[in-house]
Amino acid sequence: MITIEFSKRQQAIIEIVKEKEPITSEQIAKILKVTRATLRPDLAILTMTGMLDARPKVGYLYSGNKPINLISEKIHGITVNDIKSIPVVVDEQTTLYDALVILFLEDVGSIFVLSEGYLAGAVSRKDFLRNIMGGTDVNKVPVGLIMTRMPNIIMTYPNETVLEAAIKIIDHEIDSLPVVEKVKVDKKEYYKVVGKVSKTNITRVFVELGINN
Repeated sequence: MITIEFSKRQQAIIEIVKEKEPITSEQIAKILKVTRATLRPDLAILTMTGMLDARPKVGYLYSGNKPINLISEKIHGITVNDIKSIPVVVDEQTTLYDALVILFLEDVGSIFVLSEGYLAGAVSRKDFLRNIMGGTDVNKVPVGLIMTRMPNIIMTYPNETVLEAAIKIIDHEIDSLPVVEKVKVDKKEYYKVVGKVSKTNITRVFVELGINN
Protein backbone atom coordinates (compact mmCIF):
# COMPACT_ATOMS: atom_id res chain seq x y z
CA MET A 1 0.00 0.00 0.00
CA ILE A 2 1.26 3.49 -0.79
CA THR A 3 2.23 5.99 1.87
CA ILE A 4 0.19 9.17 1.67
CA GLU A 5 1.53 12.45 3.00
CA PHE A 6 -1.44 14.19 4.61
CA SER A 7 -1.78 17.96 4.86
CA LYS A 8 -1.50 19.72 8.23
CA ARG A 9 -5.28 20.09 8.42
CA GLN A 10 -5.80 16.42 7.62
CA GLN A 11 -3.31 15.47 10.33
CA ALA A 12 -5.17 17.74 12.76
CA ILE A 13 -8.45 16.04 11.85
CA ILE A 14 -6.93 12.62 12.53
CA GLU A 15 -5.76 13.71 15.98
CA ILE A 16 -9.17 15.20 16.81
CA VAL A 17 -10.96 12.02 15.78
CA LYS A 18 -8.50 9.87 17.75
CA GLU A 19 -9.20 11.90 20.88
CA LYS A 20 -12.94 12.48 20.55
CA GLU A 21 -14.34 9.61 18.46
CA PRO A 22 -17.08 9.25 17.46
CA ILE A 23 -17.30 12.85 16.30
CA THR A 24 -19.37 14.55 13.58
CA SER A 25 -18.05 16.74 10.78
CA GLU A 26 -19.89 19.67 12.33
CA GLN A 27 -18.04 19.20 15.61
CA ILE A 28 -14.68 18.85 13.83
CA ALA A 29 -15.37 22.04 11.85
CA LYS A 30 -16.20 23.90 15.05
CA ILE A 31 -12.93 22.83 16.70
CA LEU A 32 -10.87 23.85 13.65
CA LYS A 33 -12.91 27.04 13.15
CA VAL A 34 -13.71 26.31 9.51
CA THR A 35 -16.90 25.50 7.62
CA ARG A 36 -18.13 21.96 7.00
CA ALA A 37 -17.78 22.61 3.26
CA THR A 38 -14.08 23.34 3.76
CA LEU A 39 -13.62 19.99 5.50
CA ARG A 40 -15.45 17.84 2.95
CA PRO A 41 -12.44 17.18 0.66
CA ASP A 42 -10.20 16.38 3.65
CA LEU A 43 -12.74 14.02 5.20
CA ALA A 44 -13.30 12.35 1.83
CA ILE A 45 -9.57 11.69 1.42
CA LEU A 46 -9.16 10.41 4.98
CA THR A 47 -12.15 8.11 4.55
CA MET A 48 -11.06 6.82 1.14
CA THR A 49 -7.57 6.03 2.42
CA GLY A 50 -9.06 4.09 5.31
CA MET A 51 -7.63 6.42 7.94
CA LEU A 52 -11.13 7.29 9.15
CA ASP A 53 -14.36 5.32 9.20
CA ALA A 54 -17.54 7.33 8.50
CA ARG A 55 -20.71 5.93 10.07
CA PRO A 56 -24.15 7.43 9.37
CA LYS A 57 -25.80 9.08 12.38
CA VAL A 58 -22.71 8.29 14.46
CA GLY A 59 -19.81 10.28 13.06
CA TYR A 60 -16.16 9.61 12.29
CA LEU A 61 -14.03 6.95 13.93
CA TYR A 62 -10.28 6.40 13.72
CA SER A 63 -9.42 3.20 11.84
CA GLY A 64 -5.64 3.52 11.64
CA ASN A 65 -5.02 3.52 7.90
CA LYS A 66 -6.47 0.05 7.39
CA PRO A 67 -8.57 -0.42 4.24
CA ILE A 68 -12.17 -0.49 5.49
CA ASN A 69 -13.84 -1.72 2.36
CA LEU A 70 -13.29 -3.12 -1.12
CA ILE A 71 -13.59 0.30 -2.78
CA SER A 72 -10.77 1.67 -0.64
CA GLU A 73 -8.53 -1.22 -1.67
CA LYS A 74 -9.37 -0.76 -5.34
CA ILE A 75 -8.60 2.97 -5.26
CA HIS A 76 -5.06 2.19 -4.13
CA GLY A 77 -4.64 -0.05 -7.16
CA ILE A 78 -5.77 2.42 -9.84
CA THR A 79 -3.01 4.44 -11.48
CA VAL A 80 -3.02 7.74 -13.31
CA ASN A 81 -2.19 5.84 -16.47
CA ASP A 82 -5.45 3.89 -16.09
CA ILE A 83 -7.66 7.00 -16.08
CA LYS A 84 -5.75 9.68 -17.99
CA SER A 85 -7.41 11.42 -20.94
CA ILE A 86 -6.06 13.25 -24.00
CA PRO A 87 -4.49 16.61 -23.04
CA VAL A 88 -5.23 19.86 -24.83
CA VAL A 89 -1.92 21.51 -25.71
CA VAL A 90 -0.73 24.54 -27.66
CA ASP A 91 2.66 25.99 -28.51
CA GLU A 92 3.79 28.98 -26.45
CA GLN A 93 3.70 31.18 -29.57
CA THR A 94 -0.02 30.54 -30.13
CA THR A 95 -2.01 33.77 -29.82
CA LEU A 96 -4.42 34.22 -26.95
CA TYR A 97 -7.28 34.33 -29.43
CA ASP A 98 -6.41 30.99 -31.01
CA ALA A 99 -5.76 29.40 -27.62
CA LEU A 100 -9.07 30.72 -26.30
CA VAL A 101 -10.94 29.26 -29.28
CA ILE A 102 -9.31 25.87 -28.59
CA LEU A 103 -10.21 26.13 -24.91
CA PHE A 104 -13.91 26.55 -25.66
CA LEU A 105 -14.05 24.12 -28.59
CA GLU A 106 -12.49 21.40 -26.43
CA ASP A 107 -14.60 22.49 -23.40
CA VAL A 108 -11.73 22.30 -20.91
CA GLY A 109 -10.77 24.42 -17.92
CA SER A 110 -7.11 24.76 -18.78
CA ILE A 111 -4.60 24.25 -21.58
CA PHE A 112 -1.02 23.01 -21.28
CA VAL A 113 1.60 25.04 -23.13
CA LEU A 114 4.58 23.48 -24.89
CA SER A 115 7.97 24.83 -25.89
CA GLU A 116 9.83 22.73 -28.45
CA GLY A 117 7.48 19.86 -27.63
CA TYR A 118 7.97 19.87 -23.87
CA LEU A 119 5.86 21.25 -21.01
CA ALA A 120 6.54 24.95 -20.47
CA GLY A 121 3.45 26.13 -18.64
CA ALA A 122 -0.32 26.11 -18.23
CA VAL A 123 -3.09 28.63 -18.76
CA SER A 124 -6.59 28.53 -17.28
CA ARG A 125 -9.91 30.20 -18.04
CA LYS A 126 -9.21 32.61 -15.20
CA ASP A 127 -5.92 33.60 -16.83
CA PHE A 128 -7.69 34.35 -20.12
CA LEU A 129 -10.45 36.32 -18.41
CA ARG A 130 -7.99 38.34 -16.33
CA ASN A 131 -6.02 39.41 -19.40
CA ILE A 132 -9.03 40.10 -21.62
CA MET A 133 -10.55 42.34 -18.95
CA GLY A 134 -7.16 44.05 -18.61
CA GLY A 135 -7.27 45.10 -22.25
CA THR A 136 -4.70 42.66 -23.64
CA ASP A 137 -4.76 42.37 -27.44
CA VAL A 138 -5.73 38.71 -27.81
CA ASN A 139 -4.83 38.70 -31.51
CA LYS A 140 -1.21 39.71 -30.95
CA VAL A 141 -0.13 38.47 -27.52
CA PRO A 142 1.19 34.86 -27.39
CA VAL A 143 -0.15 32.56 -24.73
CA GLY A 144 3.37 32.12 -23.42
CA LEU A 145 3.27 35.63 -21.95
CA ILE A 146 0.32 34.94 -19.63
CA MET A 147 0.84 31.30 -18.68
CA THR A 148 1.98 29.97 -15.33
CA ARG A 149 5.51 28.80 -16.05
CA MET A 150 7.56 25.82 -15.05
CA PRO A 151 8.61 24.90 -12.41
CA ASN A 152 5.37 26.19 -10.88
CA ILE A 153 3.20 23.58 -12.61
CA ILE A 154 1.78 20.78 -10.45
CA MET A 155 2.23 17.51 -12.36
CA THR A 156 1.40 13.86 -12.00
CA TYR A 157 3.04 10.75 -13.44
CA PRO A 158 1.60 7.63 -15.09
CA ASN A 159 2.60 5.35 -12.19
CA GLU A 160 1.10 7.53 -9.44
CA THR A 161 -2.23 6.42 -8.01
CA VAL A 162 -5.52 8.17 -8.67
CA LEU A 163 -5.62 8.98 -4.96
CA GLU A 164 -2.27 10.78 -5.11
CA ALA A 165 -3.50 12.78 -8.11
CA ALA A 166 -6.76 13.65 -6.33
CA ILE A 167 -4.84 14.90 -3.29
CA LYS A 168 -2.70 17.17 -5.50
CA ILE A 169 -5.81 18.63 -7.17
CA ILE A 170 -7.47 19.32 -3.82
CA ASP A 171 -4.37 20.64 -2.05
CA HIS A 172 -3.48 23.05 -4.88
CA GLU A 173 -7.10 23.95 -5.76
CA ILE A 174 -6.68 23.30 -9.49
CA ASP A 175 -8.93 21.72 -12.12
CA SER A 176 -6.49 19.34 -13.78
CA LEU A 177 -2.95 17.98 -13.84
CA PRO A 178 -0.70 17.26 -16.81
CA VAL A 179 0.45 13.65 -16.88
CA VAL A 180 4.13 13.74 -17.77
CA GLU A 181 7.12 11.56 -18.47
CA LYS A 182 10.65 12.78 -17.75
CA VAL A 183 12.97 13.11 -20.72
CA LYS A 184 16.70 13.94 -20.59
CA VAL A 185 18.21 15.92 -23.45
CA ASP A 186 21.88 16.98 -23.23
CA LYS A 187 21.80 16.26 -19.49
CA LYS A 188 18.83 18.60 -19.05
CA GLU A 189 15.51 17.34 -17.74
CA TYR A 190 12.29 18.05 -19.62
CA TYR A 191 8.72 16.83 -19.31
CA LYS A 192 6.72 15.31 -22.12
CA VAL A 193 2.94 15.66 -21.73
CA VAL A 194 1.33 12.25 -22.27
CA GLY A 195 -2.12 12.90 -20.83
CA LYS A 196 -4.14 14.79 -18.27
CA VAL A 197 -6.11 14.00 -15.13
CA SER A 198 -8.98 16.29 -14.20
CA LYS A 199 -11.66 16.41 -11.53
CA THR A 200 -13.96 14.79 -14.11
CA ASN A 201 -11.58 11.84 -14.60
CA ILE A 202 -11.40 11.23 -10.87
CA THR A 203 -15.14 11.65 -10.33
CA ARG A 204 -15.78 9.10 -13.08
CA VAL A 205 -13.56 6.58 -11.26
CA PHE A 206 -15.53 6.87 -8.04
CA VAL A 207 -18.86 6.66 -9.87
CA GLU A 208 -17.75 3.49 -11.65
CA LEU A 209 -16.51 1.98 -8.39
CA GLY A 210 -19.80 2.81 -6.72
CA ILE A 211 -21.83 1.25 -9.52
CA ASN A 212 -19.72 -1.89 -9.73
CA ASN A 213 -19.64 -2.61 -6.00
